[in-house]
Amino acid sequence: MAVLDDLSGFEFEDLIEDVFRNLGYENVRQAEKTADEGRDVIMEEVVDGTRRAIVVECKHTGTVGRPVVQKLHSAIATFDFDGPKRGMVVTTGRFTSPAQEYADRLQQNDDPHPIELLDGEDLREIADEIGLDLYNGRIEILCDETLRPYDPAADVDAAVTEAFRDIENIEAADLPTPHSAVTFRPVVAVTADTNAVFETSVGVIHRINDRTQFVVHAERGHPQVVDEDVAALVTKNFHTRIELDPEQFGEVFDDVEERRFGQTQTEYKEWAVERLQQHHTTTVTYTGDNNVTYNKTCEPNLSDISVQSIEPVYLPEIQQTTEILEYSYPYEYYAAGPSRVTTEDGIHRCVHSETSGVGETYTYCPNCGAIACGNHTQTERLEWEPVCTGCAVTERFALKTKYFYNEENLEAFRKEYAGMSIHEKAMENKLLAGGGVVVALLFVVGLFVIGGII
Repeated sequence: MAVLDDLSGFEFEDLIEDVFRNLGYENVRQAEKTADEGRDVIMEEVVDGTRRAIVVECKHTGTVGRPVVQKLHSAIATFDFDGPKRGMVVTTGRFTSPAQEYADRLQQNDDPHPIELLDGEDLREIADEIGLDLYNGRIEILCDETLRPYDPAADVDAAVTEAFRDIENIEAADLPTPHSAVTFRPVVAVTADTNAVFETSVGVIHRINDRTQFVVHAERGHPQVVDEDVAALVTKNFHTRIELDPEQFGEVFDDVEERRFGQTQTEYKEWAVERLQQHHTTTVTYTGDNNVTYNKTCEPNLSDISVQSIEPVYLPEIQQTTEILEYSYPYEYYAAGPSRVTTEDGIHRCVHSETSGVGETYTYCPNCGAIACGNHTQTERLEWEPVCTGCAVTERFALKTKYFYNEENLEAFRKEYAGMSIHEKAMENKLLAGGGVVVALLFVVGLFVIGGII
């Protein structure tokens, strides 16, 4: 991995932070970029119920000698931590024999501050084991686990079939097979703690002690917090994730796409910290010793925010399109086995208006394939089946508009209408028929006056 050698010193520290967080260490963070006193990365581990601090020195160099290890040993001794402490030196290169002998001696003598040495070869093996790869000079998150893109106990088209059950005048058996595509979108589940105290001369005016958990769409360059429904879908089903096998899913879906994370865990961590800093910043009103009211903006420091975990997983986004005669009906959702969050419902939507939503009544038109709302659905006069206003052929009979599938049906009704009695023609307009015989007779007279229609 020659690219590892091309990293700057700060980039190498970012890389090491990613590696140790993936190895399961807790509260992994970097020391200040300047005057680090031999401490580049600080983290914690719990061994046999005891929490221990680990101070890490990162050396992006060819050879590390004994003085570096000795300096770290002194830094560990002065590091403020209420509990046992140990150290690590991590390098892209190798350690000299005196450096290795010094670290071995600390171990043999049961020194309270032992030091572990990891050279470039060790680092590469660890990176391979935890599923990280170098990408453009950085370690990109690699993930081979996904939430389930469909319920294995049901058909992959079950969601679409269920959506069409609410549509009047169409049966599931009459539906064509939809085109199904799945896009595996990278997300990260972030857990972070914010602890900050704000004081003035009157004492503590504001305190933050909060653990925040949220899910982020993690596509490169555009991290974005998902909405509550999607976050719940991810967190509730995180334990059921499975291996992402494109070949297996290619046998189920027509198209399969896998997006890459494209960023390091450190980049996501820094973004999360900045977002939480903004989220927790607030203005507090308090009264001073002089009985004057003051306003103070309380903004936590970046060091007040500690990212405890960044867990990557793929979130399947399903796009299914059903083609029926002249129309296409998209249905899209995020899936986690039988659970899903719908993002686009083109089935519960009138093709002739903006009316949408599952609370409306929609009817399928077998003449053109349209799904229409009540305002755009009529009864075909000759066959007494639904027809939408978009495709219907119309003509007025008995002063009332009638709807037909086509010109042939219209012509057939014209002939039928010509042979009707006066009363039957009046019945074609219920408003006229509702007035009884008098209205019917007036209607007939009107027809004679208009032009001898009868």
